[in-house]
Amino acid sequence: MSTSRIAHEFSNVVREIRKKHTGKGPEEIITRFVGPWAISEMKGNMTNLEKFMGQSEEGKRMIHQTRTAFIKKIYEEQHVVAALEGVVNAKFVTLFNDFNVDLDTAMTVFVFDRPLGLDS
Repeated sequence: MSTSRIAHEFSNVVREIRKKHTGKGPEEIITRFVGPWAISEMKGNMTNLEKFMGQSEEGKRMIHQTRTAFIKKIYEEQHVVAALEGVVNAKFVTLFNDFNVDLDTAMTVFVFDRPLGLDS
């Protein structure tokens, strides 16, 4: 299977995971592979409630803090991890994530136990 096809499949798995757990998946997602990392950039993540909350600085802080912690929690579930591992055929180790409320953009770096051989 081509790298672009695997990236598309990985993006779809991430989208479905986010949709299931947050109530809304990203509108746009691009995944790139570098060594043992799968890097997913997601745009259009926020729900209508979050958009409303994001009108204040306190709301932005709460959205950032909650999303960052919640996303980390989601990937502690074994069935979620198994879905990712199945696409890249490698063992999931950890992830790093951040969320920019003003841009409604999330970045997640999924770290696996070996280079994936899919560098884009």
